[in-house]
Amino acid sequence: MPALVQSIGLLRFRHQFIPAMHRRFGDVFSIKVLPEGRWLVVFNRPDHVKEIFAGDPEIFHAGKGNSILGPMMGEHSLLLVDGSEHKRARKLLMPAFNGAALRGYESVVEGLARAEVGSWREGVPFESLERMNALTLEVILQVVFGVTDESRLAALRPLVNRAVNVHPIVFLGWGIPKIQNYGPWRRNMENQVDFDRVIYEVIAERRAAGDLEQRSDVLSRLLLVGDGTADGSLKDEELRDQLVTLLLAGHETTATALAWTLYELGKDPVQEKKAREAATAGDNDYLEAVLKEAMRLHPVIPMVVRHLMEPVTIGGVDLPRGANVAASIILAHESETSHPAHAQFRPERFVDGSVATNTWIPFGGGVRRCIGAGFSLMEGVAVLREVLSTYDVAIPAGSRDEPKVRNITSVPKRGARIVVTRRTP
Repeated sequence: MPALVQSIGLLRFRHQFIPAMHRRFGDVFSIKVLPEGRWLVVFNRPDHVKEIFAGDPEIFHAGKGNSILGPMMGEHSLLLVDGSEHKRARKLLMPAFNGAALRGYESVVEGLARAEVGSWREGVPFESLERMNALTLEVILQVVFGVTDESRLAALRPLVNRAVNVHPIVFLGWGIPKIQNYGPWRRNMENQVDFDRVIYEVIAERRAAGDLEQRSDVLSRLLLVGDGTADGSLKDEELRDQLVTLLLAGHETTATALAWTLYELGKDPVQEKKAREAATAGDNDYLEAVLKEAMRLHPVIPMVVRHLMEPVTIGGVDLPRGANVAASIILAHESETSHPAHAQFRPERFVDGSVATNTWIPFGGGVRRCIGAGFSLMEGVAVLREVLSTYDVAIPAGSRDEPKVRNITSVPKRGARIVVTRRTP
């Protein structure tokens, strides 16, 4: 097929296209992707995925593999840098995501979740994706950006929503400078300019604050890190890129995972009862298993990509320098070998130890594993605990949903509609 058709299949119809290519060509196949026309070689078997994640980071460049995200996330983004730049950025960011920091964020997440859940109307079907997007946006703006002023929040919310809701055609056009002055691409760029202006205002105000050491938000923590040298702390441009990365990588992805989780629980009264009992008992491990199973059944991101700086061999296949290789999350998660009865929603598989390494990969792996993985799971568990401690969850009669591609993510096409009933003591 022409490269354009293959690219559209990958970007717009990935949940049909990728499995179809797997059925036709087997465990390893290649797709030609625009705008550069490079070959993307797709793998999914656990042993192949392990080779990709364990590959020398000087050869397996994740930053170049994610280059399509550059126009929005910026050149300093943790997702887009490689080698020594990546090591430095990750070292500076890590203190904001260690265990002690996560415990400090949890109470804020719980408070925001409690306020959101308390506003729901019983017996009235609604799109859980819409409410989870609103909630996770508040978490990002307050916990990551440290913004609590309502006027500033009101300015940021629409800018973020427009940045996230990028049509796949606009997304594909990010790599073609000549079309940036026209139609939806121009509007996207104008929104980005406004978005950046507000972010830099927030950074400047925070730098001038005299109480950084008393603040617990991620931005304040990042302003305090460093070794005292010019290169040992984050400059404004780097802060902007890391904040936007954390927002775009952690907002809609977590919201979508939560929406699918509520939808799956609403479909299955038995699993919903188990999750409610876990929430009541404070069994966070089981709630995390519930969230992970929804993320397995409904991948939000389709694949993890690396760009080869030197020729390598993966799974016995010789690959040239300049190729991109991908560990397919979609195929890895629906593998019947790795996940027996893969189409069933069964959180117990994450409790009984039957999910092997390199078969559940929503956060990637190796030295490039998502730095916000712990934050995302903590947030998801806290939200589920609030929802399930307050309500019984079901889906409206006859309701069904399926994935729809929105920029690099896949979301419930019909919003993962649910209906809730307040629990009686």
